[in-house]
Amino acid sequence: MKSSLKNSRRRFIKNSTALAAGFFIVPRHVLGRGFIAPSDQLTKAIVGVGGMGKGHINYAGTRVVAICDVDKNHLSEAANMIGGGVKTFHDHRELVALPEVDIVHIATPPHWHGLIAIDAAKAGKDIWCEKPMTRTIGEGKKVIEAVQQYKRMFRLNTWFRFSDNFYGMNTTVRPIKKLVESGLLGWPLTVTVSKTTGFDWKFYWVGKTKLETMPVPPELDYDRWLGPAPYKPYNPHRVHQTFRGYWDYDGGGLGDMGQHYIDPIQYFLGKDDTSPVSVEVDAEQQHPDAVGTFRKITFTYEDGCKIILDGEAKDPDAAYIVGPKGKLYAGFKSDIPNLKEKLALMPDPAPQVTDFLDSVKYRKPFALNEMNGFRSCTIINMGKIALQLGRSLQFDPVNQVFIGDDEANYLINPPMRGPWHI
Repeated sequence: MKSSLKNSRRRFIKNSTALAAGFFIVPRHVLGRGFIAPSDQLTKAIVGVGGMGKGHINYAGTRVVAICDVDKNHLSEAANMIGGGVKTFHDHRELVALPEVDIVHIATPPHWHGLIAIDAAKAGKDIWCEKPMTRTIGEGKKVIEAVQQYKRMFRLNTWFRFSDNFYGMNTTVRPIKKLVESGLLGWPLTVTVSKTTGFDWKFYWVGKTKLETMPVPPELDYDRWLGPAPYKPYNPHRVHQTFRGYWDYDGGGLGDMGQHYIDPIQYFLGKDDTSPVSVEVDAEQQHPDAVGTFRKITFTYEDGCKIILDGEAKDPDAAYIVGPKGKLYAGFKSDIPNLKEKLALMPDPAPQVTDFLDSVKYRKPFALNEMNGFRSCTIINMGKIALQLGRSLQFDPVNQVFIGDDEANYLINPPMRGPWHI
């Protein structure tokens, strides 16, 4: 009898171990919506399959099962690239409702980012969003609420805080972060973003002020392309590759490149949980519809740190970072002797989750998520509002409102065109 009990116990342990080992390959539809086994290939749906959306079809570890676009030509071209079996949609709400979709990749113009991200979160999907995170500060707040309420993983698609050479710096951001944390430059710091220091503001993304009304091409649902944006008569310069030049959809070179450039600065300055307290703007008066250029936009934090967006780049010797004790120039050159040797002795920055597929599988927040992504996007949106209004503004980083300026606060959360709303 003892032998029988031992054998039964062995069989029980063996079977339990086998069951536990096999648990992670049970299909997600058996375990319920929201469970993704680490061994599974993740499925992805893309909303917006123009240039950016097409460029993200082939991503290792994922399989595209659905796409959505309001341009029939974009939709058919992307479907042909993917091959048979992909589902196509005109309305993103039908796409996010698919039970087989794990990740919704948002590659639309920015005026759609907030609405689609919130709908995806409500549908139980994890979210991969192109930059800028949202067109307005108010939409960003609502995205945070939805992502956290529905316990989703969120990735903003700018990666320089954790990989790749950071434009003209000839290095990844990691040694810059080490340098700042070392104290070798002193504090507070001023960071200047310009062509001189290796960053191109792409001022060709400006709008046209006298657009001729033209017929809408048959392949485009222009009303849905506009979505929550105010109605403006159709002209091809408003849509697709040149939409960035109009306030209703983006913010010119600032909207296009701003989060690429500024998010790593926010990271290495240690400002992921706050915002600047002021923004000063030096620019020509902006057109109410078409985005123009700027000479300089300066953000100041409560502790005196500054981020300067230099649109003129007149100083060929400008440093990227200036502190009381030293400077860092483009190409990671510095006036600090033996900098690389000194940094080698310094501790590395805290580790981050830099693979979004791991974030989705193991439910760990991604390195650039809805919280710190919102903060760096807020810097961009503060600059856009100051540029639109043509004046300097004071900002409350806790309540995330402008101080004593109703017109600026109106632009934090402008109304959406019906029937769209958050």
